[in-house]
Amino acid sequence: MNTSFVVYGCLNTVVILLLSPLMMGLIKKVKAYAQRRKGPPLLQTYYHLEKLFKKESVYSSNSSVIMRVTPWVNIVFMLAASLFVPVIFIPDPVSGIGNVILFLYLMVAAKFFMALAGLDAGSTFGGMGSSREMNFSAIVEPVVIIVFAALAFVLQTTSLHEMFAATVDSSVVSNPTLILISIALFIVLIVETSRIPVDNPETHLELTMIHEAMILEYSGPNLALMEVSHAIKQTLLMGILINILVPWGLATEMTAGGIGVGIAMFAAKALVLAVLVGVFESSIAKLRLFRLPMLFAMAYTFSFLTILFELLS
Repeated sequence: MNTSFVVYGCLNTVVILLLSPLMMGLIKKVKAYAQRRKGPPLLQTYYHLEKLFKKESVYSSNSSVIMRVTPWVNIVFMLAASLFVPVIFIPDPVSGIGNVILFLYLMVAAKFFMALAGLDAGSTFGGMGSSREMNFSAIVEPVVIIVFAALAFVLQTTSLHEMFAATVDSSVVSNPTLILISIALFIVLIVETSRIPVDNPETHLELTMIHEAMILEYSGPNLALMEVSHAIKQTLLMGILINILVPWGLATEMTAGGIGVGIAMFAAKALVLAVLVGVFESSIAKLRLFRLPMLFAMAYTFSFLTILFELLS
């Protein structure tokens, strides 16, 4: 492990950690404007997290150690996953870091512990949310694997670092199949972050909530950690989509100027994508549970077309 990777690990993780709540706040603001409401302040998510960290954690009498360790497991897994997605500059190749298979394992492991915690509290809502999450995961996880497999097939590598290096050296014009896979990645972003039309992050209505049901029993710092983990997951998936489709500003060398430009460009591109996510959520209704596989099939179709066009080109 060299100096470049140490600097990369610290800067990349800090930037993702600091920007993630802002992305959540911006999406809420855009949705509020679309509904002709003023909405919460743009930095409200930071104030909310600060308030939660000052409160006391309350546990169900039926809960075990699982409910206590899950917030820390989730935040650790997400911070570890942040090393796989360069958003400022691409470090020198480091063995094992950046492998897309391990990245997906970290995502799934965090979701698995969250589902266990939903069951652990012994509440009806938590069990319902965990059951729905696992049912969807059985359908969507193979699709997510296929989407990233198509991405690896197009770019001829399973390392996210090498994928981003390849997209920096090329362009969408020279490799138009990246547009198709970007549509699939956008669907994965919507599905994995539990947004409309899959789930509604703004509601606690029994008939609709999935992700919110699993963390309903959390409070105080534990709830804050769960919300930060969810925000980081969203930023990581946004970072993959951004660096595949528009990698402009992502530096290939560790220089002060490159780092500054990388932070500014990623923040700008992430803000634009957050606005698009907010507009997308505001322009579509939540789908019925039995119609959700159609959305997953759409991501699968775009991945299949990506591989087919790549073979024919």
